[in-house]
Amino acid sequence: MVDRRRRSVRTALVAEALRVALAGRARIDPGAGLDIVDLGGGTGGFAVPLAVEGHRVTVVDPSPDALASLERRAADEGVSKLVRGVQGDAAELPEVAGESTADAVLCHGVLEVVDDPVQALQAMASVLREGGVLSLLVAQRNAVVLARALAGHLTEARVALQDADGRWGPTDPMPRRFDEAGIIAQLAEAGFMVHTVHGVRTFADLVPAAFVDSEPGAPEALAELERAASQHPAFRALAPQLHILATR
Repeated sequence: MVDRRRRSVRTALVAEALRVALAGRARIDPGAGLDIVDLGGGTGGFAVPLAVEGHRVTVVDPSPDALASLERRAADEGVSKLVRGVQGDAAELPEVAGESTADAVLCHGVLEVVDDPVQALQAMASVLREGGVLSLLVAQRNAVVLARALAGHLTEARVALQDADGRWGPTDPMPRRFDEAGIIAQLAEAGFMVHTVHGVRTFADLVPAAFVDSEPGAPEALAELERAASQHPAFRALAPQLHILATR
């Protein structure tokens, strides 16, 4: 229960911002569901709820096991006809999803591991229709610098601060992290216009799980705090993740 509540708080802000962006896109064709591509969408944490809302979602993921779980999840929710799983990665996106076929592309936690982030963003742009929405969630450098320092790993914190990819050393499991200015520049290079930037999980990873589970109203209060701080520049700069909404 604790983990479920914490996960809900961590993803609520992203889901809310995405829902608003999709509603704006839907007004172009009221009553019709949107065509959405979820790159690296795995087991359907975002894809299936979007399908429940009436959207058609193609999940592109390299893992056959994740796609099998996606199929079961969609079936359990009764939306199998609206969810399609395709094995592939960012480089294959235009071929497997089709160019200019999507109203929105989700890319959550994928840009950190691709070979070339700008090329991956260009591939996402190619599958979007004019005015289509990109929901991008990336790991942020500043948070890991602070986390390594607070853990007493001061040399690693300095390395992460100065490393081009925001890594704290050769054993860092994350191939790449971003800062806000850098990712916005890469989006512009790929032809995107950024509309909003939110900090994600600024407090959700810090508040003790036992408190969230036991204190009445704590999950709601934590979600409200996250929401209030998400666009505050000082707190956004320390968030473990950045959620960016952009259009092609």
